[in-house]
Parts: sequence; C-alpha cells; structure tokens
Amino acid sequence: MTDELDLVGALGSAEPLRPEAYQRARAVLRAAMADPGTVRLLGAISAEDTTMEATSTMETTTTTRDHESSPALQRRRRIGIAGRLGIGAGVGVAAAAAVVAVVLNSSATGGVEASKDSSAAISSSTTVDGSAERAPLMSLAGSIRTVTPAAGDAWLVKATQVHGTKTMQVVYTLYTDGHAIYTGNSVKDIKRAIARHQDQMTDGGYAPLLKAAIAAADSSPADGRTQMLKAAKDPLVGLDPAAQKAVWDKQQADVQVIIKQKGGNAEPKPYSPQAVQRHFDNALWTYSTQALSAGDGNTQVRSGVLRLLSTISAVSVKNSTTHGNATLTITAGPEVFGGEGSEVLTIDATTGMLVKDVSTVSGLPPASTTYESSRVTKADL
Repeated sequence: MTDELDLVGALGSAEPLRPEAYQRARAVLRAAMADPGTVRLLGAISAEDTTMEATSTMETTTTTRDHESSPALQRRRRIGIAGRLGIGAGVGVAAAAAVVAVVLNSSATGGVEASKDSSAAISSSTTVDGSAERAPLMSLAGSIRTVTPAAGDAWLVKATQVHGTKTMQVVYTLYTDGHAIYTGNSVKDIKRAIARHQDQMTDGGYAPLLKAAIAAADSSPADGRTQMLKAAKDPLVGLDPAAQKAVWDKQQADVQVIIKQKGGNAEPKPYSPQAVQRHFDNALWTYSTQALSAGDGNTQVRSGVLRLLSTISAVSVKNSTTHGNATLTITAGPEVFGGEGSEVLTIDATTGMLVKDVSTVSGLPPASTTYESSRVTKADL
C-alpha cells in the first residue's frame, strides 16, 4: 500500500489547526480532487499569512503515523485548538497527502472522474451565472441585513463536528455586534480570548476571506467573486488565457512529479477555459464556505457569502424545514468537485445563519457540523 505520510510529517511538529480544520480540510481535499494542479497542494495559503498562538491551557494534540489505516483515512488526525490559526500550510499539506492518496487509489480503477467540459465558450474572467434557481440566496442576502437581532450584543454559536459516528470537536465561537470574533473549546476559552484581545476578525488567518465576504455584500457578483478569489490567493484569477495556461501546465506538472514519486499513474488535466471556470466555481465554494464557517455570526459575512454562492451554476437551493423552523438547503453536487462528493449547507431562512453542514467524499465517512446559535450579552458570559 502506498504510504503518503511523508507529505504530512511536518504536521507532527506544527501547531494544531483552527477549529474548522476538519470540515475545511475536506473542502480543500475536494478542491484538490477537482483540479489537483491548480490548488496549491502544499499550502492553501502561505505560512506567512498564518497566525498561530498556542495557549497552554488549551488542548493540543499532534499528528501520528498509523500505517494500519487506509491512506485516504490517514489524513484525518486528532487536532485540537491552538488560539488563533487560520488557513495555513497545515491544511494544504494534509489536503496534498489526501488528494495524492485518492488519485493513487483511483488510478487502478480509471482515476477520479472529472465533470465534462461545457460546449459553451467561457472567457478567462470569473464568469457569473445568475440563475433564478439561486435567486432565494440573493433575496435572503438582502433581507438579513434589515433583521433586528434579539436582546443581547453578540451571537454565541456552538458547533459540533462529527465524522461518521464519532464526535471530533465541540467548538464555541462568539460573534459580537461590533464584529469581533472569539473562539475556543468552551465559553471559558472565549472569555480568555476576549481578555487577550484575540480577535480573529482583525488578525486571524481567516481575516482576508472574511473581509472579502463583507466586500461581496455590497459588490457586483463579478467583483465579489474576483475579490474572494484574490483573498484566497487563487493562482489563476486576473490572468489572461496565455498566463493562465502557463500556470496551469506548471502546476499540473508539479502534481505529476508527486504522483509518480508515489508510484501512481494519472493523466494531467489539460487546460481549457471550461476547466478554468470549473476551477473558479470550486475555489469560490471552498473559500466562501470557509468564510461562512469562520464568520457565521457576522451579518455582512453571511450576506456576502450568500451572494457569492448564488453565482455558482452547479449550486441548487430548496426550501426546507429543520426542527420546525424554515430553512434553505444549499447543495453543491459532484459537478462542483470534479465528479466526486458533495456538500450540503442548511441555513436559517430568516437569519441566514448555519444550521448544518454535511460533506461527503468518496471512500470517507460523511462529515457533518451542526450549529446551535443563541443571542447573549458579552459582559455576562
């Protein structure tokens, strides 16, 4: 069996990842599966953009090798919280190992199926599709900005992350009406973060994505997409077709080196405007949902993310009911992820806040995060 763990060896000595790491690493994995040459496999965002601050009283764990589990499952480690850690090399490296494992395991049966190119000509810009099917997202994005919150001055969100049947983490996040964000394993951790001025909105690793989401709330759909992709340091956004092809081909070649070093065999994906468009849609979903997970309690973040998701042609929206409350179910199917897996977000139909996030990746148990939101007063925590 191919052992890709040398790719993630660095994680053993790294600080533990941010609370959303489990769910978001899966999202980066799906992005890499969709376009393995265009996702920066060895760093979703460069280490210079990552802020780490270990807190001695918080639980920390390190990655360990487990040669008895399958390569696809080995990427998921027991990771705790270490203060403020945003998108960093850790998630990218883990995704790199995971996608190489998936490619290698899939090569024996024909490889990961990619969605077929559309016959329509697509420009090199971040094309926007404003389908009526996704109009409810635009409507909700506008209406939630006029909703007056209940008593209190902050949202407290409890997120429970489950992989298969195993609870991986319970994370608490406080979103103040002044737009500060504090997170931890408990309310006690949040109080400590407040005392230490650990506001992730200003200096956390997710701050660039959160700011792009806020900007998207008031931007045109096209400009909003471009700002989010630039915040995520997407390597193709803003380039003309010739420059895009050069970057694409180089990154495909880099991935081929990794795959061959691991004894695999997979054909590189050829450049085309359609492939670039699918890449942009995939990246936009990945990074917009990262922003939503990190900034759920910020009305402007929610509004901007809903507007961004409404531009992805492969996303569908349906009215639903969850625990007796009106919700919207937003589905990004296999077309968004190169033919593999899906992600379903359930959001409150009045506030737009997350209720549940379920992701599936072929060969892995389903992963879900449920969110419980309540209004609180910061001083009374």
